[in-house]
Amino acid sequence: MDFQNIYIEEEGSVAVITIDRPKKLNALNKQTIKELHTAFKELDKDQDIRAIIVTGSGEKAFVAGADIAEFASFSVKEGRQLAAKGQELLFDFVENLTTPVIAAVNGFALGGGLELAMACHFRVASFNAKMGLPEVSLGLIPGYGGTQRLPQLVGRGRAMEMIMTATMISADKALEFGLVNYVVPLEELLPLCRKLADKITNNSPSAIKQAIKAVNAGYSYDTDGYDKEIRAFGECFGTDDFKEGTTAFLEKRKAQFKGS
Repeated sequence: MDFQNIYIEEEGSVAVITIDRPKKLNALNKQTIKELHTAFKELDKDQDIRAIIVTGSGEKAFVAGADIAEFASFSVKEGRQLAAKGQELLFDFVENLTTPVIAAVNGFALGGGLELAMACHFRVASFNAKMGLPEVSLGLIPGYGGTQRLPQLVGRGRAMEMIMTATMISADKALEFGLVNYVVPLEELLPLCRKLADKITNNSPSAIKQAIKAVNAGYSYDTDGYDKEIRAFGECFGTDDFKEGTTAFLEKRKAQFKGS
């Protein structure tokens, strides 16, 4: 895969996607969104990859937002299309990816950057991280799922405050709010994410896929999450991973999961 704005590194069963537009503080433009879509899609198909980490190049920014120059002159119709296409290609796509995705938030995660981090299955931040949705300061609202995912993660009141004041919060505050799972020094960010990813890869890929679907169903307005859980639980009984996992437990050995 040849990319202009991102690069991928693979180590064992873990892939790291790095957004690499340092002069633009890794801001998301159409090209970068397309490249990220392609990367996530291909890695999700790769049975050897069992966890994905996404981060930004350098120490200043995970993703500092969208590339404003690209849409400053858009019409109402073009604005709707921008949001719809972005959610389809990247934000909703990542949230529903069946390979676990960890956001390694280094530095600024603003606007579309925070929305990308929130679309990941969970987040780890460095101490220098700053997070916020500043869109109202531009006469906009978050358009890549921010008005939906932020309340789910931090609660309605805090989300309303963050969105309406356009305030950035610190990594420690993000941890307090439940927006991130861990906060560590910058040099420990990727090592911790890799450690967490390695723990994930020790478990059943087929069960993890079902768990992601079941958890996401609980946040869908038109889906019964409990029913989805029951069905997903039942599906697990038909997998080779279930047979291997239960057999390994009874034989008191480590399971060797193949993801089928």
